[in-house]
Amino acid sequence: MGKVVVVGTSVVCTAAVCAVAVLLMNRHKKKSGKWEKAIEILKEFEEKCATPTGKLRQVADAMTVEMHAGLASEDLKVAASSRCSFSCVDNLPTGDEQGLFYALDLGGTNFRVMRVQLGGKEKRIFKHEVKEVSIPKHVMAGSSSDALFDFIATALAKFVATEGEDFHLPPGRQRELGFTFSFPVKQMSIASGTLIKWTKGFSIEDAVGKDVVGELIKAMERVGLDVRVSALVNDTVGTLAGGRYNNPDVIAAVILGTGTNAAYVERAHAIPKWHGLLPKSGEMVINMEWGNFRSSHLPVTEYDQSLDVESLNPGEQIYEKLISGMYLGDILRRVLCRMAEEASLFVQLKVYVIALISYNVPNSTLKMRRIIVELCDIITSRGARLSAAGIVGILKKLGRDTLKGGEKQRSVVAVDGALFEHYTEFRNCLEGTTKELLGDAVDSIVVEQANDGSGVGAALLAASHSQYVGLEES
Repeated sequence: MGKVVVVGTSVVCTAAVCAVAVLLMNRHKKKSGKWEKAIEILKEFEEKCATPTGKLRQVADAMTVEMHAGLASEDLKVAASSRCSFSCVDNLPTGDEQGLFYALDLGGTNFRVMRVQLGGKEKRIFKHEVKEVSIPKHVMAGSSSDALFDFIATALAKFVATEGEDFHLPPGRQRELGFTFSFPVKQMSIASGTLIKWTKGFSIEDAVGKDVVGELIKAMERVGLDVRVSALVNDTVGTLAGGRYNNPDVIAAVILGTGTNAAYVERAHAIPKWHGLLPKSGEMVINMEWGNFRSSHLPVTEYDQSLDVESLNPGEQIYEKLISGMYLGDILRRVLCRMAEEASLFVQLKVYVIALISYNVPNSTLKMRRIIVELCDIITSRGARLSAAGIVGILKKLGRDTLKGGEKQRSVVAVDGALFEHYTEFRNCLEGTTKELLGDAVDSIVVEQANDGSGVGAALLAASHSQYVGLEES
């Protein structure tokens, strides 16, 4: 035991869950039929979570179909489960970027502020500092967007004030910032976008429909901070930019942390809803918002349904609720609660809390520990395998899931997020499932970790969209 499951920005310790389960089950294990009922619930759950290869291929195909629909229609009702939208990023970093740039990364219970010093192709990123700040719950789900953005702007101002002499801002120039905002927005330009809805535990009604860059700028003005927001991106677009900066073969990015999303580089001529002149690069970064993907092929159980009903956004983000860190621990809790109720296994809430805090596992048996580990593995395997199916869906859309005439076209998918980075079993399962689904093409596909990709990527996009692009640095 002692296996640690990283869930977004929090940690759910299997030992703690075992403690709860043991207290629940050992209390009545001598009563006939109790153990058998618990095993029955486990096996039923395992069957409903099953993700055989055939089902995963159906999920991948459905993802591809939804991507086509999302690129063809502006009507969100038509493309309801895959809100593919333009990121307004049609030129990714090249490596030539120079100067001092800031990034603000908001996408979960914590946000990060950072600064990077870029030195072009020779020095690359040669200075990098970052600070993480926790957001109080009353701010995340408050009644005022001002409270959230004032909190963020204040933290950013304090960070800017610690800028040392080893970071160089040329005289007369304004500091510039890339804003990673990892919630669904309708992008109006490279530096503006209106919030469509909150996810991942945020719920501030008066912010919906507002330009989040405009709200940040007003908050910075209120605290006396002079910084230009040069780029608005979400975490996947930032990760894609950071990945491409380091590796020209990166064609997509996926976030697997508190929440989940994906972005990829699409050929502009393959976007039916594109109007006007094609970008010079011939490409456009697409923000998939794949957390809202849904399909009849997804293995949704009654535990997922109850979680959805009781969530802040019922009926939405179904794919995200099956695979992302914010929800995995709660799915496990719901299965254990059913075992407690239907197997007549009951413990007072006080004992439950004590067990979680102390990690104490009194009188536990090997088979009891095994059943809890098995539950964890079922939930983890389902999430990782469904994530892999989504990645394969992107590759299918781009025609990179098979070998063309024996030619191997290298494709790299950059993945960021604590779930992928820290939960080894999840990562190994995702990588193994990707190989399982790709067959002969697997050697040309690489799934690699992108360290701190979303924040650094935002700073890089701020640099590539700087108001000083083309001017020689003084």
